[in-house]
Amino acid sequence: MDSTILLFLLQDGITSGAIYALLGLALVLVFAVTRVILIPQGEFVTFGALTFAVLATGKVPGTTLLALGMGVVAFAFDMIAGRSTMNGRRFVHSLALNILLPLAIWGLATLLAGRQNNVIVNFLLSIVIVAPIGLYLYRIAYQPIAHASVLVLLIASVGVHLALQGLGLVFFGPEGLRAPAIATAAFTIGPLRFTGQSIAIYAITILLIVGLWLLFGYTLYGKALRATAVNRLGARIVGIRTTLSGQVAFLLAAVIGTISGILIVPITTIYYDTGFLIGLKGFVAAIIGGLVSYPLTATAALVVGIVEAFSSFYASNFKEVIVFTLLLPVLILRSLATPEVEEEGD
Repeated sequence: MDSTILLFLLQDGITSGAIYALLGLALVLVFAVTRVILIPQGEFVTFGALTFAVLATGKVPGTTLLALGMGVVAFAFDMIAGRSTMNGRRFVHSLALNILLPLAIWGLATLLAGRQNNVIVNFLLSIVIVAPIGLYLYRIAYQPIAHASVLVLLIASVGVHLALQGLGLVFFGPEGLRAPAIATAAFTIGPLRFTGQSIAIYAITILLIVGLWLLFGYTLYGKALRATAVNRLGARIVGIRTTLSGQVAFLLAAVIGTISGILIVPITTIYYDTGFLIGLKGFVAAIIGGLVSYPLTATAALVVGIVEAFSSFYASNFKEVIVFTLLLPVLILRSLATPEVEEEGD
């Protein structure tokens, strides 16, 4: 291997690692606030990518109908859960959030579909379409069991992943899609060529990381999320609505997943089940970060991306095995460092 190939592999690894960093951060955020290991994070990637690709063809993506259907179910859940305490204000709020909002998004997508929209319009419209799915997903699948054990929440995540993957097949079909690049400019530094898409990946990743830092450090909602992550009971005692915190966490995860999908669909063909494997690599980074550390998760994601790039060069048939093997030493070290806890007797 010469220095040119080394630089190419590092560039490719950093590009992939930036995507994994976003997904890892979303997983850490959701787990910290809700104790949910969000296996369906990959489906947000798929929905975002395919929604963007379908909009680029001038058609209305099926995710608009999915969001509307999930909103109807969430509205029914609200009516059943609040049947004894329901008042006019709560009814109107639930109706607006769960029915009128997805209807308005569907109408907007229908209005804009078929026009020669620029990439930025499709980018923003994709986020608007997919983001409410995260909100409704928490209300339907996780909010009713929010106080269950982590194991129960994990099992629920597996079921949600399978359900969303099946819905992805229904709405998008088995054929893969690609989309136009966000930016077409390019420049060369030495032997390396930086395309507009790769620059967009770096820039948007940095902006999102800085945005999350500002959100958690300087906004009321961000501090509420941090408080919920530290102590859910204490957060409730001081008046923080942990249910709202969970909804905000899932909304942010859906936005991050959607943006990640939009960033990768111009450089690789995305199928209805592609997001699962991409999400798992973000999960590897999150596990290395202990599901608590954002900086360590971001660093681990870059390592995962670089290891994947070099594995593709030296042993492409085993690159996935090599990437997931990174978990073994981390899990062994954490197991040795964790004090033994005796099981409770019957």
